Amino acid sequence: MPRIEHTDYYSSILGMSLKVEVTGHFGFPIIMFPTSQGQYTQNHDFKLNESINHFIDQGKVKLYNIETIDKYSFYDKNISASERIHNYELYMQFLIQEFVPYIQKIHSVHRVAVAGASFGGYHASNFAFRFPDVVSHLFCLSGAFSIRNFMDGINSELVYFNCPREFVKNDEAFKYKHMHIVLSTSDQDICLEQTREMADILASRGINHWYDEQKWINHDWPLWRMVFPTFISRFFS
Repeated sequence: MPRIEHTDYYSSILGMSLKVEVTGHFGFPIIMFPTSQGQYTQNHDFKLNESINHFIDQGKVKLYNIETIDKYSFYDKNISASERIHNYELYMQFLIQEFVPYIQKIHSVHRVAVAGASFGGYHASNFAFRFPDVVSHLFCLSGAFSIRNFMDGINSELVYFNCPREFVKNDEAFKYKHMHIVLSTSDQDICLEQTREMADILASRGINHWYDEQKWINHDWPLWRMVFPTFISRFFS
């Protein structure tokens, strides 16, 4: 069984500590995000991490499941939409300015992998497309690519630059040429159409990616546990 450690990472940008579950002893770092308002242990609890135990035990990958601030950003209905996106942008800055440099130093790497399912897929894809220079692999499982539905109709640069389905269309395609991008869904998935749309956007920009569409399975953990080992095997065997 892989070694599992629970720790806190204090963010000066956020002014708070975020919990991290570290799984494995060695290997390429993968930063993983939970689904909507999920606990930082959620990917462990629902056995998504366990689905790739073979690669963790072999020292191919090491997982960093990081807490999100969903309850203080997109899902906080007691604050304005402007405050929600402001808080989320602070989280993005925490990742790029504090947490990723911490991982880079530990592993002596420049780039990291990111992964997540459902809204965790949004977090992973948004970070990867926002900051492609530090991301080598994106594993987006049944993810979302826009947060307009949380924004009460407001429009701003912050909203735009946190909607990959919008800003990637207008960005320089060469930024993503090095990245291994996986967009996974199924024909029963509530995120099917938006995943297809994001794949079409990437194709139109000449950005290589792996679009995976499974059959006869819903948007849920059995789907994600089934496909995740396949993707990890492709890149980290």
